[in-house]
Amino acid sequence: MSKNNKVFGNKVIVGDLPIAVALRKFKQKVEDSGLLEDVKAKMFYEKPTTTRKRAKGAAKARWKKKLLEQQLPKKMY
Repeated sequence: MSKNNKVFGNKVIVGDLPIAVALRKFKQKVEDSGLLEDVKAKMFYEKPTTTRKRAKGAAKARWKKKLLEQQLPKKMY
């Protein structure tokens, strides 16, 4: 990155960068910040019980995945 190209928050100052590279960097910044997920979540109202239920389901899935990773491999005989 040359000294003309500075990055601040979700902004990318192009300088002498090609537009395609600057756009790719900007998309990566937005994805890392989680801004798009927040906007999508706020598009429609979701009841608090639905939010809790979805979070609980995600926690169960994470727990199952963790248990599967800790299991010994199956015997092959």
